[in-house]
Amino acid sequence: MPVVIDHRPPRRPEVDAAQPPRIRRDPAPSRLKYRLERMWLKPLYRRIVRVGVPAFLVAMTAGVWLANEDRRAALNDGISGVIDKVQSREEFQVRMMTVEGASPVVDKALRAMLPVDLPASSFDIDLPALRLQVMQLDAIESIDLRIKPGGILSAVVTEREPALLWRHRRGIEILDENGHRVASVTARDVRPDLPLIAGEGADLVTQEALALLDAAGPILPRVRGLVRQGERRWDLVLDYDQRIMLPAEGAVIALEAAMTLNRSEDMLGRDIKVVDLRDPSRPVLRLGLDARNTVRLARGLPALGPDGNVLDEGKKGG
Repeated sequence: MPVVIDHRPPRRPEVDAAQPPRIRRDPAPSRLKYRLERMWLKPLYRRIVRVGVPAFLVAMTAGVWLANEDRRAALNDGISGVIDKVQSREEFQVRMMTVEGASPVVDKALRAMLPVDLPASSFDIDLPALRLQVMQLDAIESIDLRIKPGGILSAVVTEREPALLWRHRRGIEILDENGHRVASVTARDVRPDLPLIAGEGADLVTQEALALLDAAGPILPRVRGLVRQGERRWDLVLDYDQRIMLPAEGAVIALEAAMTLNRSEDMLGRDIKVVDLRDPSRPVLRLGLDARNTVRLARGLPALGPDGNVLDEGKKGG
């Protein structure tokens, strides 16, 4: 039986006349959505939303929670307890102090300056503050403070080297080579090994004083000290009441020239009281009483007494 093929298009279903026509949706975003998307592209807006808003909520929540006084007290107690528990652990305990390079007096003073009693937590020892406090000791030039493993507070001290004794109106002090005070002494005999300087302002020119003492090496056993005159120049005082008056400028050179003259002529071995070198171009010698009387008698003049006055014939004969 033959097959009949129907080539007619399928019949469309009848459209209900009562159904409204479908409205196609506009794919473009709304104005509000468009503006929000544009704002989201800005880094500041994203940072505010991602960081600022959560931080604000956290801060507000914490503020509300901490507004209660009992909660704050409980939180502080808890934090303090944790801190104390950590700081009191065995590995943070300092149990002994070692001092190197210090004399017994300085050692005792250092240990007395320790702000806490050992054993103590290393958190209770403020090393910078302790270092500043220790540097107030005149005898200490520098100090290295550190906490070593094993609970040891180590102090390595460099003391000032005494170089001079300075006598002034307020007493006698020991100075280092830079004029910094080391200690005070009650008398010159306490440190006879140190040279003596005297006068106001002498502590400010200790380097020059040491240079003069070095230049006076050949007669150093005879040197009794240096005296600062008018805070501008030096007098070198020797035994037998001799004195070398030095200029304000070039004092070391002038003293070296005097030492050369003394080696060749034995100048200071004669009856000379003062060698005046204040004007190096015109040195002046002041003779002693015996030398002056010898010269006066050789000239037929009357002798002088200890007071510098001419002796009369009666005293001379007596």
